[in-house]
Amino acid sequence: LVNKKSKVLILGVTFKENCPDIRNTKVINIVNRLKKISINCDVHDPIADKESLEREYKIMTNPEPKYHDYDAVILAVPHTLFIENGSKKLKKFLKSGGTFFDLKSAFDIKESDWRL
Repeated sequence: LVNKKSKVLILGVTFKENCPDIRNTKVINIVNRLKKISINCDVHDPIADKESLEREYKIMTNPEPKYHDYDAVILAVPHTLFIENGSKKLKKFLKSGGTFFDLKSAFDIKESDWRL
């Protein structure tokens, strides 16, 4: 699904939906694991407290990810603004043949490639 040449977009990094708090977020574990195995990883979260994220975890968010630029998109925190956009819009970030992971089962099972 992904390899060292892959580019992954993680949507959402906060502790919970619709909240800027990054304390105790488990999404950092995903980011660190991908980086540890040399996968290029962007984080997009317009709600997160960006200063705290940079200070605490040394992670900068990508304010404007590009469409058709990622091998995988991981919906990690289902903020309302992501859900209201719908899975089709989120999948526009994927390259052809890319994979959409819905970690919180925010969308119907038919709308994602993988989910927990």
